[in-house]
Formats: sequence, C-alpha cells, structure tokens
Amino acid sequence: MDFNLTEEHLMIRDAARDFAQTELLPGVIERDNAQTFPDELVRKMGELGFLGIMVDPKYGGSGMDAISYVLIMEELSKIDASASVMVSVNNSLVCYGLEAYGNEAQKEKYLTKLATGECIGAFCLSEPEAGSDATSQRTTAIDKGDHYVLNGTKNWITNGGRAEIYLVIAQTDKHKGSHGINAFIIEKGMPGFDIGPKEDKLGIRGSDTHTLQFNDVKVPKENRIGDDGFGFRFAMKTLSGGRIGIAAQALGIAAGAYELALKYSKERKAFGTEICNHQAIAFKLADMHTEIEAARMLVMKAAWDKDQGNNYDMSSAMAKLYASKVAMEHTVEAVQIHGGNGFVKEYHVERLMRDAKITQIYEGTSEIQKIVISRGLIKE
Repeated sequence: MDFNLTEEHLMIRDAARDFAQTELLPGVIERDNAQTFPDELVRKMGELGFLGIMVDPKYGGSGMDAISYVLIMEELSKIDASASVMVSVNNSLVCYGLEAYGNEAQKEKYLTKLATGECIGAFCLSEPEAGSDATSQRTTAIDKGDHYVLNGTKNWITNGGRAEIYLVIAQTDKHKGSHGINAFIIEKGMPGFDIGPKEDKLGIRGSDTHTLQFNDVKVPKENRIGDDGFGFRFAMKTLSGGRIGIAAQALGIAAGAYELALKYSKERKAFGTEICNHQAIAFKLADMHTEIEAARMLVMKAAWDKDQGNNYDMSSAMAKLYASKVAMEHTVEAVQIHGGNGFVKEYHVERLMRDAKITQIYEGTSEIQKIVISRGLIKE
C-alpha cells in the first residue's frame, strides 16, 4: 500500500494546477455571470491533453491512467467546475464509451477528434420522464433495415450546444425492457436534430446545458454502438466511470472552498486576533480538512480500482456519494467562515457553493448511489 503520488502524477497535477490558476481563474466570475465558456479555453485544454486523458495515443489521446484523470479533475474543479464538467463528460462518458465499446471504424471516425479536442462530445441519457429511472426511455429508434429513425427529447445535456458528436440512448423495442435499448452516435447537423435554448442554472453556469429534440432523424446502422439491445448496459457501464470524474469534481470544489476559507481565516481579524485562532473557526477547518481528505481517499481508491481492472461500480458510487456530500456541506462552511464576504461574488466561495449542489444530482443522484452500494453489499 503506497499513498505517495509518482513523479509523473505530481507533474500532471502541477500542470493542471498551473493551467487552472493562470488560465481559468482570470475571468471565472465574469464567465459565471455571463454563462459562457470561451472556445479559446477549450482549445487550450485540448492542447494539454485534458480532453482525451485516458485515450490510447493511437487515437490521439494522452494515454494516462485514471489516477491522472482525477488529479486533473480536482485541480480544474477548485477554480472552475464549468470547465471540469466539460472535461469529465468528454473523457468519462464519450471517449471512454467509444474506446471501450465502439468498433474500429467508429473509433477512427469519432474518437480521434474527441480525444484531441477537435470536437467535443455529449452523452444523452436523461429525459423529462427518465432521469434516475433510465429504463423509462421515451426516445425511440425504429429499425428501418439499413438505418434507424430517431424521435424524442433529451434533457439537461452537458455540452449540448457546443458538442458535435452525441451519444444518444434510445428505445428500439419497449417490449424487451432494458434489453430493447440501444446507443447511437449522432452528429450535429443531422436533419431533424434541433438544439433548444441554454438552461439558466443555479451553478456550473459556464457549462453548456441544453434540451435536445430529435424529429425523424435518420441514423445509419453503422452508428449503433455494440450489438442490438446493448444500449442500457452501455449506459450503466459508462456511468460507473463517469461517477469517478464527478466524485473528483466534487472533491475539487470542496478542496477549493477549504483552501479559500483557510487563507481567509488567517487574514481576517476579530476580537484582536486572526479568526483561525478562535476555536469555533479552528474546529470548522479541522472538520473540513479531515472529511475532504477522506473523500480524496475514496476518489483515489475508485480510480485505482479502474486502473487495476477491478470492478469499480461500488467504489465509484461510494466516492461520488461521499465526495458530493462533503462538497455541499463544506462549501456552505466556507461561506460561513467568510461571513458577509462569503455572500459576495468576488470571494469565490458563493459560486463554489452553488456549483457543489449539482454533484449530488447528475450522473446518478445520491439516492441512486445508495441503491448501487446496497445492491453490491447484498450480492457479496
């Protein structure tokens, strides 16, 4: 058992930290207010290899491991969770899904562009009536022989407007239940594919979130991922890895808020001394640090399981469940430590508090994580 990062991992972490501090921090408040994220920053993340972290270099990826991925995610999330969720979706859901389950032609055509950041991807599972209940797909893909006809609506899609490649989950045969679901590769611009207005959100406001509408979209048969009926399994397997990314995002949000709170507590004075010297504040900092470190161990364990080829369904669910809880609780504490200044945008912690909430909801709510964990325990 070795808790030390390798020299390579330290270099990767430091590179991500430097990018976050020098490129993401300037303008982060303005981007949150304007609900935008510039193409220039996306291009830079692609150049650094952040959009294809775990993809094999033969497809244009960085060829790094899952530990590297969570280190990058944590550092980006300390500063801008809108940037890190783009990285998470493109890596965990889209690139991983294609590399693990796509055929060679699909990888050559799509994965190489996604891994380099030439294109951004989106993962389309959630619907107005199918959030946590992913089997209740209303989006349909009717088999027409050499192609499918896709109809339906997808909600809350990260990268919805920015993406050019979309992995869409749809029902082909409702009588087969989860075995009648397929996954398809959809390209922006296909006739009948429309993108709705951008969502006005509580947090991760720079992230591009849209509703997507499919009206008689003709999808070539070769754009189906895996065998007929593989779509639900594809979604669940892909989401297990996605949870590692969101757990790392939650960890980063919590750690970023803690670092700001610690710094502020050493500068702000009350009753003749820095507020960190008051037990009420010192104990908050002690709890924050301890629980964030515990979350970090869970996140690293899940990433290690993935790297070792172990089943990581439970470890990723535990990491996401706990890290998101810590993010929500301790961003609130960071605001409290800042007092009135915590309610002001320029101190950053109010934004981190708003960003934290979504980590308990997307890529499987906290309640769904408890279902995954409890089922895993019962099977043991």
